[in-house]
Amino acid sequence: MAYYAVPLSKLIEQFERLPGIGRKTAQRLAFFIMDGTESQAKSFAKAILEAKEKMHTCKICRNLTDKEVCDVCSDQARDHGIICVVEDPRDVVAFERTRDYKGLYHVLHGVISPMDGIGPEQLHIKDLIGRITGDVREVILATNPDVEGEATAMYLSRLIKPIGVKVTRIAYGIPVGGELEYADEVTLSRALEGRSEIN
Repeated sequence: MAYYAVPLSKLIEQFERLPGIGRKTAQRLAFFIMDGTESQAKSFAKAILEAKEKMHTCKICRNLTDKEVCDVCSDQARDHGIICVVEDPRDVVAFERTRDYKGLYHVLHGVISPMDGIGPEQLHIKDLIGRITGDVREVILATNPDVEGEATAMYLSRLIKPIGVKVTRIAYGIPVGGELEYADEVTLSRALEGRSEIN
C-alpha cells in the first residue's frame, strides 16, 4: 500500500537524491513545500532552473559563475602570481571566507581516483598547466588531505615543478580525511600560512 500520492512520492524521491538527505529529511522537506504557497513553490522551482541555466564554469579558473570570467579572475587587485588549486567550487567559498587569501584559484572539479574511473584527463589539469606562465610565481595545492587528494597533489607537483614555478602544499591544520568546505576560517588561514614547498 502506498503511503503517499504519486506526486508527493516523486517529490520525496527527488529530495532523497540530494547528498546527505535521508528518507525522513526528504519527507520533511517535501511537506514543507506542500505547506507553503503555490507562489513559494514556483519561486523555489524557478531558482533551481535559473541556477542550472545561468551558471557555468569560468573560462579561466573553472569556478562556477554566471559570467564569462568570474569576479576573482577579473579582479586586478588580486595577486595574479599565485594560483590556489582546489577540488571543488565549494572550496573556493571556504577560502574566500578567511579573507586572507588574495591570489587566484583553479578548480579541478574532482580528484584522481582510479577506483571511480577518474583520471587526470577528466579533471581541468590541462587548463591549469596552460595558465602557468611567466607571471605565476607559486601554485598552492589545496586538495583535501585524503588518499585521492594527496595523490592528485603529488601528480600536479610532478607536472608543475619542471616548469620552474614554486609548488606548495597547504599545512595540516586540517585533519586527515577532513574536507575543506567544513573547515572553519581560522583553521584554513593557518593552513595557508603554514604551507610548505613540495620537494
